[in-house]
Amino acid sequence: MAKLIVCLTGLPGAGKSIIANGLKTKNFVVINMGDAVRAEAKRRNLEPTGTNLGKLMLELREKNGQGAVAELVKDQITNSKSGVVVIDGIRSNEEIQVLKKITKVKVLAVNATVDTRFKFLFDRGRSDDPKDRNEFEKRDSREISVGVSKSIDLADETISNDKLTISELVDLAYKIIKNWIE
Repeated sequence: MAKLIVCLTGLPGAGKSIIANGLKTKNFVVINMGDAVRAEAKRRNLEPTGTNLGKLMLELREKNGQGAVAELVKDQITNSKSGVVVIDGIRSNEEIQVLKKITKVKVLAVNATVDTRFKFLFDRGRSDDPKDRNEFEKRDSREISVGVSKSIDLADETISNDKLTISELVDLAYKIIKNWIE
């Protein structure tokens, strides 16, 4: 079987990382696009704040095209021995196109209400997570500006994460991926 890349897409706080972490327990290799940007920020000695990471993501795309962040993870994918690689945080169709040059790609979108997403991000409290509703809205706008809504629209499958437990969310994603593999 050829390698399969499963791209998780959705607005911040929809549940992509929860799915990705759950899939790790099922022996999938997971690569986080945000981690690639955070690693680049570290190389540049930038503090990993939401503002700095957002500016860096936009700068990378401006300099190297809309698929720039996907370019940062290509070697990890290629070098992976796993038959399925999950990419957490695809933000544009251009990133998907970069990955399609490697192997077969499927896109799984995760949706959740604005209130669900804000509460999750606020509670998670990662260094780049919004501290208030205004920061949250700015982050959504930035994500939409780089094309995340287009990758959501073109997803092969979509999960609505508003009334699911973590276990239900991960199980649903796992079932979808298993169907793609068969």
